[in-house]
Amino acid sequence: MFSVSTKAVEEIKKLLVEENTPESVLRVRVVPGGCSGFSYEMGFDDEIDKSDEIIEADGVRVAIDELSYPYIEGGVLDYNNGLNGTGFSISNPNATGTCGCGTSFTA
Repeated sequence: MFSVSTKAVEEIKKLLVEENTPESVLRVRVVPGGCSGFSYEMGFDDEIDKSDEIIEADGVRVAIDELSYPYIEGGVLDYNNGLNGTGFSISNPNATGTCGCGTSFTA
């Protein structure tokens, strides 16, 4: 199961209001690329495919396509806003390695 932290839920809600898209889902995808082989893509989407895995957390919906889900199953979407960087991150138990900048992974 993929989960979403409380901080990430709060930030997603804030962004949905700012973009005036309260019914959208946050789509998380794993795509080829980055220095370690795979990277994450995230963005709001108005469409859900019947094969998407939908995670609901406190009124927020996250959609993950069927090809990406096995790569991040068991992961946690989090949001950090500290001195060491601001933004969304995924703690991924399926990653066997990551790049130095932390934006791509090997599975």
